[in-house]
Amino acid sequence: MPILGDLAKLIRSKNAGPFTLTFDVMFDDEATYRHVVASRVLTRARFAAIYGVPEEKVMFFEHDAARAIKISIPRPYVQCDLDDGDAYGGQQHAPLVELEVPDPA
Repeated sequence: MPILGDLAKLIRSKNAGPFTLTFDVMFDDEATYRHVVASRVLTRARFAAIYGVPEEKVMFFEHDAARAIKISIPRPYVQCDLDDGDAYGGQQHAPLVELEVPDPA
């Protein structure tokens, strides 16, 4: 089964201010983007489970024209808090890379 890291052109995370992390999953072509969206490997509920945040706190967008999925969640710690291990938010996308992408149902 393919993994998201092999199908996506880019998977990244970054700060969207000191209180929010944002994630981008972008694709080179329409067919791959449509396949991943149809597989439902990334949904608001799935993202909430992976990152341990309440589902209602997950902002989730499928942007067809950009062939991209964008997700934003509250940061677990305010940027640069003493407990914040990733001040720029650039390491947080790692759990998405190995997600298996099933064939759409």
